[in-house]
Amino acid sequence: MKLTVSRKAHFNAAHRLYNSNWSDDKNDQVFGKCNNPNFHGHNYELIVSVTGPVNVDTGYVIDMTLLKEIIKQEVEDNLDHKNLNLDVKEFESINPTAENICIYIYNNIKARLNSNIDLEITLYETPRNFVKYSEI
Repeated sequence: MKLTVSRKAHFNAAHRLYNSNWSDDKNDQVFGKCNNPNFHGHNYELIVSVTGPVNVDTGYVIDMTLLKEIIKQEVEDNLDHKNLNLDVKEFESINPTAENICIYIYNNIKARLNSNIDLEITLYETPRNFVKYSEI
């Protein structure tokens, strides 16, 4: 039997959507106001869901205190109040779209989990725009 447990978190970050291989006009056409050269910010909301067997000794799928610490170290410490384009090495060459941020978060958290745990990341860029990523 497998169960899913989830934890919410949030972070605030600025970014600019821009493809350096394109002209300014094409960047404006594709990314619109998200291409602002002075950047713009979001209050990101995050849901981290882990699915796995319940440990017979603890009754946990994962210790939520451990999950909280992993989220703090891998997401909040790395992304909160940062300019993603300038302050986060991984986004120097990758456009920091919600999709790419979600994959970044997934990869960082997945590396910290036991192999028998499945992971799903839901990232809200706005209350109405969100992405989900998992390999399930």
